[in-house]
Amino acid sequence: MSILHADIESVYLSDQRILGRMLVAVPQGKWTAIVGPNGAGKSTLLRTLAGLQPCTGQVSLQGRALRDWPAKARARTLAWLGQAEGGADDLRAGDVVMLGRLPHQAWLAPPSAADHLAVEQAMAQTQCWLWRHRLMGQLSGGERQRVLLARALAVQARVVMMDEPLAHLDPPHQADWLDMVRALRHDGVTVLSVLHELNMALQADELIIMNHGQVLHQGPADDPATQTALVDVFDQRVQLHQVGTQWVALPCAKK
Repeated sequence: MSILHADIESVYLSDQRILGRMLVAVPQGKWTAIVGPNGAGKSTLLRTLAGLQPCTGQVSLQGRALRDWPAKARARTLAWLGQAEGGADDLRAGDVVMLGRLPHQAWLAPPSAADHLAVEQAMAQTQCWLWRHRLMGQLSGGERQRVLLARALAVQARVVMMDEPLAHLDPPHQADWLDMVRALRHDGVTVLSVLHELNMALQADELIIMNHGQVLHQGPADDPATQTALVDVFDQRVQLHQVGTQWVALPCAKK
């Protein structure tokens, strides 16, 4: 069963066609990773599925056209973490995370006890609660990323979309992110992420493999057909090996 479904004819940016004809179905309650070479159109597809990028065609969320959703209802259902988000340097980290609760609040209403609890839980989950009073401009790149991730989690949405969420995170915090995604999935949350880290992506339930603005393959990450498509899209420059119960991608020299 899919929670997000897209029938896309095309997507243009500045008169340049970025995405071509494609059908995409994102399974409910699973983690799907979008992978492919640089310039494949991964981020554009994610933005299109989030309703942030206009397209010719239609994107549906829970069987209803995304454009027909009331703005606040859509914002409560679909949380977004963009790539390399800037700004907010003069805001405290806790206030930035509280922005994730806006879809749950009435106009100009102060945060409720439930809002404060959701913020505390999200910041604890991303290990940034101790910085809640610090300004965003005082944080490192990795610290900022954890605060922005907490903001997305504070929405408590049924779908969480993340574009390169591992940027600036060191290996231990990448492992924490993986644990967090698994916990979300266990709770029935649908996770859709763009990843360059293939070893992380291979631990997803499904992969969407892209190149040149096209979806070349979608399937379970451990399916031989999916893994063949992954190796092919990188021109045989990666090799996949099974280590215990996990698959890892290793780069190989150009022949």
